[in-house]
Amino acid sequence: MQILSDDIQLYYGTMGSGFPVVLLHPFPVHHEFWTPLVARFWTRYRLILPDLRAHGRSEVGSGTATMAKHAEDLLRLLDAEQVARAVFVGVSIGGYILFEFWRRHRERIAALVLSNTRAEPDTEQGRANRMRSIEDTRLRGTAPFLDAQIQNFIGESTRRNRPDVATKARKMMDAMTVSGLVAIQQGMAERPDSVPTLHGINVETLVIAGEEDTLTPLANAQVMQQHIPGAKLSVIPRAGHYAAFENPQEFARVLMQFLESLRLD
Repeated sequence: MQILSDDIQLYYGTMGSGFPVVLLHPFPVHHEFWTPLVARFWTRYRLILPDLRAHGRSEVGSGTATMAKHAEDLLRLLDAEQVARAVFVGVSIGGYILFEFWRRHRERIAALVLSNTRAEPDTEQGRANRMRSIEDTRLRGTAPFLDAQIQNFIGESTRRNRPDVATKARKMMDAMTVSGLVAIQQGMAERPDSVPTLHGINVETLVIAGEEDTLTPLANAQVMQQHIPGAKLSVIPRAGHYAAFENPQEFARVLMQFLESLRLD
């Protein structure tokens, strides 16, 4: 399905029934990132799976894909689906978006799952790296950047023992356009520091880290867990930045345990 959100058509899918759970995929893939997990949840929960702005089938829009734009896309999606409150699961950029969504629309959040993400903004070096990747993408297209990033997105154990998983992840990235990659990288480079936001998060929160995640390592997860009152922390073994895609059985177990612990009405 699609909805008009400001200057874009936002694509999304839904399945199942029950309390709404919104699943936000990481950069630079799309909603099919969640395919290995959905069969375990759709009989008990109403799953809402958007392609984030500039990802998958969703349009890029004009200018930078800021966290504010993403947050307003989410709000329009909830309104279109007549969802008053939902549990939100965000991976990587999905987590960045959820921090902004919390600042703007916290009354719509029943609980949070922050996976393979960080509250800290980019360092100066990190922003410089993104700017270089933008210029390189404009010159050479998306393929060189995406090919080089697979080793950062997928953990060492998965690359060594399950190369098919890395291949599937790389194939999903082919939907990313030059303009989309540029807009998203600019938006992530400009995202605000969300560490000051953490102490005010007063809904049940689960933080998930990948044991082999080099992009957002355990130390980043521990910052969130320590600053969000009552937050829980789980580490997915033998998984990198795409922990939910690499080890869906363990991720699903951890997520289901968290969901079942909530009082959802």
